[in-house]
Amino acid sequence: MFQVLACGAAIVTLSMGIRHGFGLWLQPITQEMGWTRQSFALALAIQNLSWGVIGVFMGMAADRFGAFKVLVGCSLLYALGLAGMAWSPNTTMFALTAGVLIGAAQAGTTYAVIYGVLGRQIAPDKRSWAMGVAAAAGSFGQFLMVPVEGFLINALGWQQSLLVLGVMVLFIMPLALGLREPGFQGSGAAQRGQSIAQAMGEALRYPSFLLLTASYFVCGFQVVFIGVHMPSYLRDHGLSPDVGSHALALIGLFNVVGTYLTGSLGQRVPKRYILATIYFTRSVAIVLFLWAPLSPWSVYLFSAVMGTLWLSTVPPTNATVAQIFGVQHLSMLGGFVFFSHQVGSFMGVWLGGYLYDQTGSYNIVWGISIVLGLLAALVSLPIKEQAIDRPAMQGA
Repeated sequence: MFQVLACGAAIVTLSMGIRHGFGLWLQPITQEMGWTRQSFALALAIQNLSWGVIGVFMGMAADRFGAFKVLVGCSLLYALGLAGMAWSPNTTMFALTAGVLIGAAQAGTTYAVIYGVLGRQIAPDKRSWAMGVAAAAGSFGQFLMVPVEGFLINALGWQQSLLVLGVMVLFIMPLALGLREPGFQGSGAAQRGQSIAQAMGEALRYPSFLLLTASYFVCGFQVVFIGVHMPSYLRDHGLSPDVGSHALALIGLFNVVGTYLTGSLGQRVPKRYILATIYFTRSVAIVLFLWAPLSPWSVYLFSAVMGTLWLSTVPPTNATVAQIFGVQHLSMLGGFVFFSHQVGSFMGVWLGGYLYDQTGSYNIVWGISIVLGLLAALVSLPIKEQAIDRPAMQGA
């Protein structure tokens, strides 16, 4: 168990840590290339959408053939995407590399694939906790990597820093060796008791799965809007670029605590209550942040609170999917739920850039984030977490 958890956590640390710092490139790239913020935001919106769409199929492949092959292939895609992001001569190529390529790479190197391995290899009584540890690792990656990325940009420039990250991400390949699963060795796959079509149809007919999917849309909208646009929002209000870097790092640090706690609480407290509390508290935190006078300390306090809530939805959401449907198709079903998260991410990051270019401020998107958080809290409460009844399959 330790090997699986350690290697999975390390992969999430590297993959998520790199992507959490992309907001630091917004101003350097748009200013040097003469692009609008909307064009940069659109590329990252495409990245999130690509991650969500391709994630379903990466989950299918990981469930069928094992996570190792998926992780190796997607680490190469990640490196190519980062190099292409550095060398893109126009916004179209930037959207294809920073958007489509990196999005596809993230689909196969983050939660859906890693959680599928954890779900199959770790006992149910420790599953939510293990998922919390993996999510906390991704948060630690943000705390670790965002300052590193800021340092690289200052020391090497934005292009060379992307190439350095492209080399670093290849370390996913040796880490993937620790996630080889006995049931997936050789050319055969593990014995299947339910087809992909049956599993997907069952989930889409189950109301709680749809509610879980809807609430995850809000999670994506909020965190990606804040993660990408907050550094520029702070600079627009006269704060130092270092404040934005420190804010993102603090979010990552406090999210280590938040994700671990929700993963542990998910073993004892109904997960729907955890999710409703997270979404409601996020909206309250945003209201207080916008209401208080803006200063570095108000930013850091907001980052600490929001960090505690940042990816803390991930363990209870994925553990709920496993609890309802089992682990046979966990990567695929987790990928489908995450697709909704990424549609929300697309809307959050793109609307942030579009409405800023149209109005000169982020106020409308902040307001949308508040309302969506309250709706997600209400949607989470009716979710039923018990295992789905399959009388026909049980009889067989």
